[in-house]
Amino acid sequence: METIRKGRLRIRVAVFACVAVVALIVDQLTKLWALDVLGDGRTIPVIPGLLSFTLVRNPGASLGFGSGSTWMISMLAIVACIALIVVSVRTISMAWTTAFAFAFAGAFGNLIDRVVYADGFLNGKVVDFLNCGWSVGNVADVYLVIAGVVIVAMILANVPFSQKDLDEKRGASEKGSAA
Repeated sequence: METIRKGRLRIRVAVFACVAVVALIVDQLTKLWALDVLGDGRTIPVIPGLLSFTLVRNPGASLGFGSGSTWMISMLAIVACIALIVVSVRTISMAWTTAFAFAFAGAFGNLIDRVVYADGFLNGKVVDFLNCGWSVGNVADVYLVIAGVVIVAMILANVPFSQKDLDEKRGASEKGSAA
């Protein structure tokens, strides 16, 4: 049983790593594209009135909140990335692992910007370019939203996170079928 569990852990770690690396590459390449193509201040309409590409350098978090506390947001991102790795190792679920990998890619993708574009301690600005009219974000932000929605959906659907959760779910279904 322990050998099976270790084998499955290796698979989940590999999936986490692959999803996170590919997602990070896509995020960083799209940001480089935005810096290159939109750096002159132009806006490219994609879906008129709904989506355009506009370069914004965001020192804050979502919707520009916390723009005076960039280093603190960076520290929270570091803690979040570490926590996402820890919970990914602890879960038995590939669905949870994948959702955590996307959340990690989102948090780490924006953290990369805060480090690379810093002129002080973790105070770099995030490259945003997906302009929805009410907010400007990036691919990493999309990953965070998708991961958040999927995680809430899995909680509501009672998708087992741990072996204990799986055993409890099985026990409840066995009691229900015996009645």
